[in-house]
Amino acid sequence: MPDVRIASAQGKWILITTVLGSSMALLDSTVVNVALPRIGDDLDASLSALQWTINAYMLTLAGLILLGGSLGDQYGRRKIFVIGVVWFAAASLMCGLAPTDAVLIGARALQGIGGALLTPGSLALIQASFHPDDRARAVGLWSGFGGIGAAVGPFLGGWLVDGPGWRWVFLLNVPLALLCVPVALRHVPESADGRAHGRFDILGAVLGALALGLVTFALIEAGTTSLLAVAGVAAAVAFVYVEKRRQDPMLPLDIFGSRQFTALNIVTLCVYGAFGGYFFLTALQLQVVAGYSALAAGTALLPTTALMLLFSARSGALADRIGPRIPLTVGPLLCATAMLLMLRVGEHANYLTDVLPAVLVQGVGMVTLVAPLTASVLASVDTARAGIASGINNAAARAASLIAVAALPLLAGMGPEAYRSPSVFDAAFHRAMPICAGVLVVGSALAFAMVRRPAPGCVRPECRTHGNVTSPPIEAKGG
Repeated sequence: MPDVRIASAQGKWILITTVLGSSMALLDSTVVNVALPRIGDDLDASLSALQWTINAYMLTLAGLILLGGSLGDQYGRRKIFVIGVVWFAAASLMCGLAPTDAVLIGARALQGIGGALLTPGSLALIQASFHPDDRARAVGLWSGFGGIGAAVGPFLGGWLVDGPGWRWVFLLNVPLALLCVPVALRHVPESADGRAHGRFDILGAVLGALALGLVTFALIEAGTTSLLAVAGVAAAVAFVYVEKRRQDPMLPLDIFGSRQFTALNIVTLCVYGAFGGYFFLTALQLQVVAGYSALAAGTALLPTTALMLLFSARSGALADRIGPRIPLTVGPLLCATAMLLMLRVGEHANYLTDVLPAVLVQGVGMVTLVAPLTASVLASVDTARAGIASGINNAAARAASLIAVAALPLLAGMGPEAYRSPSVFDAAFHRAMPICAGVLVVGSALAFAMVRRPAPGCVRPECRTHGNVTSPPIEAKGG
């Protein structure tokens, strides 16, 4: 049984280590968007290159995050976590030194692999190390400090972009890793799952990532890659075939035998697809059209994260009392309203009258739906499968964001140089936001029609405070 107490010196070091590690991935998921215009100007990159700057990272992270958790269970959570931190930092250094957009995109893909190793390991280390009496408080502190990191991310990223330059958005991860790794090796106990057997679904992970990658490429490079789209669908079919026949699949398809679990993941695809497109395009709209600096654009979106950080736990408690159906119906509608309010943001937009109302409504909507969504996913499966259910839901959210960033500019009619012309980009933005709002309305309708109150005594999330706008919290099983 884990026996580290939170008041001990070792307990404090474990918290510091896991917060540092998870903050690297959280910062990267929130700060890069505000750097995109400067990256494009500096590297003479097209809009598709900026899409790949986001999606190369999301592709490998979404495709490998389930495998990363399994590797930690088998070979040691601390070992895989440290490897992930070192890998992430090395890839970040490559990003920061990238001479061309092609090199940057390749380094971002490598960064996603590191993220897939460290992200599930961060919470798993806490669950496997702390005494059961202290674990809930430790998880609360970890998620709270992580949420602060997510909130600070856009502000910090904007300051770096306007100051020393966009490369420091990535180079910042190197000193964080230099602090994190020695502390982890000295103070964090190793743990593993004695039931792990050493068989990994490498083929499934490769096919899943390949399917996402080919479909994404076909969407971003639309018009010249129809064969790749067909190949992506074929890879997806092969992925399902392999997963159905493997004894220990990365994605156990029988988990979708739960109607509630399936419905919640479809809602997740709608919600986080809309969020992914919204945050990608809004960061560009504020800078390209409204004329905001990177710092002002990053700070402009801060209220959304702050609201989530302050009220996500209370939202989860409310959903426990009234059930998830109402929050999961109302939350997406509020977010859809926020995206329509963003249509007020044009040239010389006033922050207080044009931007802030949309950002606040977006924050209230996300507060309303994110915590109940996570709790409902965990409650929709057997207790023993709560960890894999959370991992699948997290991967689904990231995959939805990946597809949205690829597809939304195509659907809105954005050309390769759209972000260089304020008038062209503004017109496309005004076509994109109603699309995002429509997807959220579909998610709301599905939640109303299909989500039901969970049975008494079901699994509840340990991570109740949440400030990440790009994906739902991930729950990991303890050691």
